[in-house]
Amino acid sequence: MCNGIVAPLVEDDDERRHAVERHSGAERGTQSHDKAVPQALAQNFRQGWADSARTLPPLPGAAYAAKRRAALSERFPGERIVIPSGGLKLRSNDFDFAFRPHSAFVHLTAEQGTSAVPDSVLVFEPHGNGHHVTLFTRDRSPRDAGPRAAEFYSDRRHGEFWIGRRRTLAETADAFGVEAATREGLERALGGAAVPTRVVRGEDALVDAAVAPAPEAERELLTFLSELRLVKDEFEIEQLRVAIDSTVAGFHDVVAELRHATGLGRGERWIEGTFNRRARLDGHGLGFDTIAASGAHSTTLHWIHNDGPVRDGDILLLDAGVEADSFYTGDVSRVLPVSGRFSDAQRRVYELVYAAQSAGIAALRPGARYGDFHDAAVRVIAEGLEAWGLLRDAEAALAPDSTLYRRYTLCGSGHMLGLDCHDCAAARTETYMEGRLEAGHVLTVEPGLYFQPDDLTIPEELRGIGMRIEDDFLITADGPVILSGGLPRAADEVETWMASLM
Repeated sequence: MCNGIVAPLVEDDDERRHAVERHSGAERGTQSHDKAVPQALAQNFRQGWADSARTLPPLPGAAYAAKRRAALSERFPGERIVIPSGGLKLRSNDFDFAFRPHSAFVHLTAEQGTSAVPDSVLVFEPHGNGHHVTLFTRDRSPRDAGPRAAEFYSDRRHGEFWIGRRRTLAETADAFGVEAATREGLERALGGAAVPTRVVRGEDALVDAAVAPAPEAERELLTFLSELRLVKDEFEIEQLRVAIDSTVAGFHDVVAELRHATGLGRGERWIEGTFNRRARLDGHGLGFDTIAASGAHSTTLHWIHNDGPVRDGDILLLDAGVEADSFYTGDVSRVLPVSGRFSDAQRRVYELVYAAQSAGIAALRPGARYGDFHDAAVRVIAEGLEAWGLLRDAEAALAPDSTLYRRYTLCGSGHMLGLDCHDCAAARTETYMEGRLEAGHVLTVEPGLYFQPDDLTIPEELRGIGMRIEDDFLITADGPVILSGGLPRAADEVETWMASLM
């Protein structure tokens, strides 16, 4: 991999200043190790390029994004609203993490995968009874003259030779259905007439500096943006189906590779890589870091070290999700007996979790309290633990001032799903956790039991066993629809499915 930034020699003071700002690497404490570009080569770079302008159709979800922007405009009349995409985040020295825009920005634009441009900002400017919307973004690098003429070959963060072609402003306007302007005009747009302004803060330094903090107003904006995503439209549901279908395919891939993983010192890494390959093949990447937890690692809820072996006789808890090119993600968990068959102790725990999940699923219906499915699942778990002698009194353990059952099943039994794995996180308690299910909600049901390897309150044969079964559901007027139904749930079905692939 080329390891330097091409430092151009330029011909006038303005161009030299812009070049130094872009290419010195001062903001990252780096410096170029490549030779400067002589004026003759810089001039050569400015000529001999074919016209490659394109006319782009609207993005697949553009019409739905326009309706969401209209809802935002209606909610905050007379106020300027600023939604940044966020920017690049440094990984190491002069390398950045892959860019992923802020979910609110995606929801309001329908942006897609690798086309996303860092440092883009959506500005809703009050106009009449509504808003005029402008997307401030980076134009495609020019190749002839001006202060950015060297960018396309010299800027490793944004140059076309380094990271690929960006849309022109005209192409951006066509794709999004909004006016597009260069980012250079953003500061002026934010510093115009005194208008009440709400921003998504912490994503763009220029925006944060230009707009005085208004914590209460900003919280209200984030709350609305989260709640706007609670009920999914047709486009979102279709994208979630795409993401979840790919997630299911990744689980099939893993089972086919499971035998090979047992022969490796860090077999969990092989499992992780197998699923991640599917995520990159089918979509933009991962919705979250893959959890590939074998043996006692299965008792750590978010085990992402994935550095352990995968041994016959153990179980593998796989919790993973493919993020589609539209940034919607799946989220599915399965427990796989590495040998292909559960031991008696493993099956006993699995079947209790399966019964709990089944009870949770049965509680999903329009009009039901969001918390009903969790309550139904943990009641089954508490009663099972009582029957095993691990709780003295299930009813007492379920009481709000006790919840002793949570020693073995710490977290909630599900969450909303969408652009974020844990979607709509800024929604108000009364509209989410204490709200009612309705058609268009998409959520997970994922009860679990986690018997820590050093827990002396449980029988030795159960220590080090962690079980979680997770599926994704769409609430419809007729009840729940399982979106991850391409995977088996019951223990016998899991064993039969694995035997067909291993």
